Amino acid sequence: MPRPDTGPDFIEALARGLDVIRAFQPRRPVMTLSEVAAATGLARPTARRILLTLTELGYARQDEDGFALTPRVLELGVAYVRSTGLWEVARPHMERLCARTNESVSIAQLDGSDIVYVARVAVPKIVTLSVQIGTKFPALQTSLGKVQLAALPPEELEAVLAQPTRSGLTPRWQPDAAERNAELRDVRARGWALTDQQLAPGIRSIAAPLRDGEGRVIAGLNVNCHAAETSIEHMVEHHLPLLLQTAGDISADFARLADVPHVVVA
Repeated sequence: MPRPDTGPDFIEALARGLDVIRAFQPRRPVMTLSEVAAATGLARPTARRILLTLTELGYARQDEDGFALTPRVLELGVAYVRSTGLWEVARPHMERLCARTNESVSIAQLDGSDIVYVARVAVPKIVTLSVQIGTKFPALQTSLGKVQLAALPPEELEAVLAQPTRSGLTPRWQPDAAERNAELRDVRARGWALTDQQLAPGIRSIAAPLRDGEGRVIAGLNVNCHAAETSIEHMVEHHLPLLLQTAGDISADFARLADVPHVVVA
């Protein structure tokens, strides 16, 4: 049935698709078809067609537990991200880390086998690759990607890395499976990741995971340096303690934000 109080140009199918996207909440990031239908008030066949369409477009994924959104949904709000900032909870922490290291600081999430940048505080330095909100890089060759890949179960890791990159880049480091797994084991064991020009010449970075209130890795936070200016030793001895402290503070704020009661006004 058409919605009340809508004009003649109202597109019901689009509204239903947005209803499905909004049905996914922090407390239920994975939902079955029946749960989506119940949450949106849609018939199961309609909800199924919408979910499969979102999956085909890359905005959702399906596994044995149900459906979940992907970070590509952020592309729908990139204009808002650029104008007001999507992750305002993290920005003050990122600005302090940037000031204390004099290096650019970024947050990115996994999107298939890539990472997509969702927040950034930059310093005016010349680097090999331009980075802005929405930029994609192959995950395995970045510190931001490594800390998130290291948190995945083996089966999910293989499925993620089997997807082709949409970044348009060919990274310098092309490890075989044994070398890749050894690298991710090290990252998992120490709790942070380092890349030294594995993506492109001159780019050196160090990253730590960001976690939600249940300890799940939801993103990565990094400090990015120019290899000619900053040594690995300085990154590990000076930047890393500050990075780990900041990642812990942001994760704690995320957890507190998720626990704040939300009032929905009809």
